Amino acid sequence: MTKEFAGKIELDVRNSTPDWDAFLPATAPEGAPNVLVVLFDDTGQAAWSPYGGGINMPTLDKLAENGLTYTQWHTTALCSPTRSTFLTGRNHHLNGFASISESASGFPGYSSTIPKSNVTMANVLRDAGWSTFWVGKNHNVPTYAWTAGSNKKDWPLAMGYDRFYGFIGGETNQWYPDLAEDNHYTEQPYQPEDGYHLSIDLADKALAFIRDSKQSEPDKPWYLWFCPGANHAPHHAPEEYIAKYKGKFDDGYEAYREWVLPRMIERGILPEGTALTELNPMPDGTFAKNDEVLPWDSLPDDAKKLFSRMAEVYAAFSEFTDAQVGRIIDYLEESGQLDNTLVIFAADNGASGEGSPYGSFNENNFFNGFPDTLEENLKHIDQLGSPDTYNHYPTGWAAAFSAPYKMFKRYTYQGGIADPLVISWPKGITAKGEVRGQYHHSTDIVPTILEACGVDFPDLYDGVKQTPLSGVSMVSSFDATPDAPTTKKTQYYEMFGQRGIWHEGWKAVTEHGPVLGKGDFDNDVWELYHTDVDRSESNNLAAEHPEKVEELKKIWFEEAKKNNVLPLNDLSVVGADLRKIIELEFHVPVPPSGQYTYYPGTSEVPERSAANTHGVSFKVLADVVTTAETEGVIFAHGSRFGGHALYVHDGKLKYAYNFLGIGDPQLLEAPIPAVGEHVVGVEFVKESMDENNVSHGPATLYIDEQAVATGQIRTQTGHFTLCGEGLCIGYDGGDKVSQDYTGRGEYTGGEVKKVVFDVADDAYIDVEKHIAAAYARD
Repeated sequence: MTKEFAGKIELDVRNSTPDWDAFLPATAPEGAPNVLVVLFDDTGQAAWSPYGGGINMPTLDKLAENGLTYTQWHTTALCSPTRSTFLTGRNHHLNGFASISESASGFPGYSSTIPKSNVTMANVLRDAGWSTFWVGKNHNVPTYAWTAGSNKKDWPLAMGYDRFYGFIGGETNQWYPDLAEDNHYTEQPYQPEDGYHLSIDLADKALAFIRDSKQSEPDKPWYLWFCPGANHAPHHAPEEYIAKYKGKFDDGYEAYREWVLPRMIERGILPEGTALTELNPMPDGTFAKNDEVLPWDSLPDDAKKLFSRMAEVYAAFSEFTDAQVGRIIDYLEESGQLDNTLVIFAADNGASGEGSPYGSFNENNFFNGFPDTLEENLKHIDQLGSPDTYNHYPTGWAAAFSAPYKMFKRYTYQGGIADPLVISWPKGITAKGEVRGQYHHSTDIVPTILEACGVDFPDLYDGVKQTPLSGVSMVSSFDATPDAPTTKKTQYYEMFGQRGIWHEGWKAVTEHGPVLGKGDFDNDVWELYHTDVDRSESNNLAAEHPEKVEELKKIWFEEAKKNNVLPLNDLSVVGADLRKIIELEFHVPVPPSGQYTYYPGTSEVPERSAANTHGVSFKVLADVVTTAETEGVIFAHGSRFGGHALYVHDGKLKYAYNFLGIGDPQLLEAPIPAVGEHVVGVEFVKESMDENNVSHGPATLYIDEQAVATGQIRTQTGHFTLCGEGLCIGYDGGDKVSQDYTGRGEYTGGEVKKVVFDVADDAYIDVEKHIAAAYARD
């Protein structure tokens, strides 16, 4: 019951009085608004048209013209952490999200597990009378809970959302996404050749959720968190949108930075006199080499052509997704709902530098610490944005789209944390087309929504005392004068070992880039900026005000203690540090036998929970039935951009290993065995690792007791993907590992009974013994 029963209960129902009000859910306050939060990924302030940028965003322009554009709104510098603040209104370490779910490391601030003392805003709004929907990117479920068999307490429905449709991890292929609906995984409704793109699908589902709600409860307000895959890599867009930007970025990223700064000043985004920071603003040895920007004039012509095309694809991806948001806005306007809908349109961190100085036709190179090369990227220039690439632009465009600030995503300089935010609410905000310069942070979104909705945050929820909200409401800025003082006083920052602290107009930040792989935090050099007058952090005042530096350092450590920030982690993604990262990740406990048994007719197993074949020797043995008509996949894991599969095609048993999508798949093949039940499989023996942590050694294809093919291959030490593209038995979900089969490549004309992965050790064990054991199992 939500209220105390006020009826009367007698022996006979005829003499008793019911009280339905005691059982019915709460209703929202009269006139309460709908809430639409649109959260893009990986976008600096200088990218979008309302801020003076070169990417056209007609829907966002319309919202800005009818609302407010914020010039000093900040994030955590990374996606999962920022999104956790949108969920709870608490700082990211308090939520257990010091970094992304995929790099959680089992410490309180790094566990990727939100504690019960941090109840979500969706729970509070749902209890107060709102329908609650989450569509698109999640990235706030811990990796150990990604599986179909997990208890789902960290999935959206348990976080207070009535409905969910989207993807669980940090990114996904926009043409072949890994999708989940409510508490289960599902398949995309149609294919790219039929017009599918994830941005379209997500808008369709968002509209369906709202329409369904309004059809049955027309007076009930709703809250929708809409999180498209844009602008995170892979940058995928329809060719007609890419064509819109042909030649727009041919002058290069340095010219773009020079062009966009005066436009930002003219629009009031930045104050007069704001300086453009250097392209590579940090001293050598203080930042990861992969984050360097190559001067445009130093590039050969073919590189300039490639890099320009990469920016065109990124811009197209952004505008195309804005158009899908526009479909939602148009529906709200047509149905008379837009006037009383609080729309919050933002990005979760600065532009991404994860494409390396050369860009990448396959972003998974970054997560494997594998170097991108101009030569390999140029092979794919005409395919960029299509299903044939998993592309990301070079660091130069990250610096450009985060101009005039230093650095980009992952950095606690302004380039990583100063992001676009537009708020529109025609009924609740009288100001139109104005800018607001008050200093705010992503933790301020929850208290803003609650105040606008007239809902109090509970001190106690489900019997658990709640941690106070970390943020402050921004409602006071809605109709304030543009230069009204901010209500925020202090905000700390920390990401991958780089630290920052803002307090009353001053900011201190360490000269220690993220994922630097250096440690030695006690000896960090702290820089000092007066951000009230120096928005781009171009004038370091540490030598002039050492006492202010010490004051801010003390405040940082106080905030760190309150928010579970320690231990600091700046592990790099190469060499021994990459192995340490993988060691710290959650791993499914390995059975004593070292064997994992999988069966057909099941959902894909997320990579983080599947048998680990990265950087080790492994064996895969499958109990199958073959006939003369046998065709299809026995197992598949990954995609064309990194993955392996054992399958039957054109009368042959084949094993294909895609190494980061570079070149053709490494292939072993032999004629399929005679009709009947057989054990078929593959064994890889790691003999060496090179300077890029790539494993090398022989792979052998087996049919029953006989080795039928062998060859030298190389395998990935890092994951096939950041997330998604899990292990499939009897089919290949998502993007295919091999182009030999069509669609999902279901195994037909026979039967896959089971598949056994053996990762017991890192040395060869007699395969005949394993075959005998496989025959012995039922």
